[in-house]
Amino acid sequence: MKSFLTLLLLLIFVIAPAQEQLNDYKYIIVPKQFDTFKEQNQYQTSTLTKFFLENQGFNVVYDDALPSDLSTNRCLGLLVELVNNSSMFTTKTAVAFKDCNSKQVYISQEGSSKIKDFKGSYNEAIKDAFNSLKGFNYVYNQAAAEPITVSFKNDVKNLPTNVQQTVSDTNVPVQLSNSITMSKNDAVVAQKPQEVAIENIKVSKNVYYAQGIENGYQLVDSSPKIVMKMFTTSKPNMYLGEDTNGNSGLVYSENGAWFFEYYERNQFIKNTLQIKF
Repeated sequence: MKSFLTLLLLLIFVIAPAQEQLNDYKYIIVPKQFDTFKEQNQYQTSTLTKFFLENQGFNVVYDDALPSDLSTNRCLGLLVELVNNSSMFTTKTAVAFKDCNSKQVYISQEGSSKIKDFKGSYNEAIKDAFNSLKGFNYVYNQAAAEPITVSFKNDVKNLPTNVQQTVSDTNVPVQLSNSITMSKNDAVVAQKPQEVAIENIKVSKNVYYAQGIENGYQLVDSSPKIVMKMFTTSKPNMYLGEDTNGNSGLVYSENGAWFFEYYERNQFIKNTLQIKF
């Protein structure tokens, strides 16, 4: 009885993290030909892998028949790989799941077989590997896969009311609030802004892992739990960031370190982040 409870607890601790991670992906992609084999579907490895995944409730597609949304956004799916550790007398293989950045999200237990026939041994080893996903209840978590839409609709500010001179057809510049100079050609020259006083610097001790999403990345902690989403800009290593607390700002890299700058209740905050891509 004691050994049964130990096994049950072990399965819970193994399956629960896997379910939480794999539920974030809409599709599982199975190659028609795995890298370790010379032919398509050799020893029925592809069809058997697809069969076991579909039995677990996953939405499984072959790599040469991707649906339109997956074709345009590869990060909606996980690619399956067979990790082949076979020896001369024993077939050993595990099933790995990798995201659009080739980062391994989950790997099954290693299945094994001593059957001498290759087809039979790989069938048995793959079946044994999928035993670690027994009891898995896949439900696609669409909210985790959808990027946050950042809107700047209300960020356009009106011109100051204390305009000293209106724009006319002359070439006389117009001075706006002692900070912006405009000519009739609408050329805007801004004076050098004052340095922003950093009122609070926070250094994150947690390591966050970057997972590719449409137009950027999502950062997850070791739980894994999404803590922030970063959206690409026209500048390399500079992103628009929004964390789970509703703070929006700028995420950027400087001298090998990552920072998140934003305003919170009119206070300027600068966070140091530890990000692994």
